[in-house]
Amino acid sequence: MRSTLVRRTVLTASAVSLALLATACGSDKADTKGDAKPDPRPSAPSAPAAKGRTDAELTGLLVTQAEVPDYVINAQAAAKLSKVDENQVTTDKPACKVLVQTQALQKIGKPTGVARTTLGAKPKEPAAGASPEEKLEAVKNALGTTATLTGLSSYDGQGAQETLAAFKTAGQICAGGFSSTSEGETTKYESVAAGPAVTAGDEAVSLSLTVDMEGGDKGTLLLVMARKGGTIASFSSISLLGKADSPTALIDAQVKKLG
Repeated sequence: MRSTLVRRTVLTASAVSLALLATACGSDKADTKGDAKPDPRPSAPSAPAAKGRTDAELTGLLVTQAEVPDYVINAQAAAKLSKVDENQVTTDKPACKVLVQTQALQKIGKPTGVARTTLGAKPKEPAAGASPEEKLEAVKNALGTTATLTGLSSYDGQGAQETLAAFKTAGQICAGGFSSTSEGETTKYESVAAGPAVTAGDEAVSLSLTVDMEGGDKGTLLLVMARKGGTIASFSSISLLGKADSPTALIDAQVKKLG
């Protein structure tokens, strides 16, 4: 079975894909696939004690449609994220809990403020005069669009550094897999590995999780945490076709906006 948090993530991706299928109107999506290698940079030195931002301040720092023209913000799907903190989650390896929380954009630790949104990368539209086969392929690509749950969390003191350190450690401890349970339903994560390299912010960690889906299918989730001062930007990407593309342009734009 698949846990409530995984199901919510998949349903959000579905909502984004269907919205893009119905309203896609734009330019070709840039190829944002990264090199699937771990970030070679050492962790950044500790910054001076930070003062955390509020919900309102972080909401104003979320990327806008104009700032990420190759993505579409889905307000309806984003609104559903307000309930993610209501789902209690446990993991068979305590250190792995932060990965599931990041996947669903749950609060981690004691942030002073949070803000969340959901975006989908614009799929390519069929060319004028496209054949029926080409149009069907465009529909398939739209349904398989990578949806990315994007969240900002701010912390007092060294909270942001500690959160990112816990995420990085989980990537190592949980490499051989783990399971999570929410509302009586269990999900198995087969492996955790380094994801496409990310160089945004003061320090960043990218992870790729292989998860058991319903019907015996496997899915690949991409999770990224990037820190800028006392604020963490989290990105949880999934595709209905099973393999998500790294939202490099989105990550860069969002972290740059943090200052």
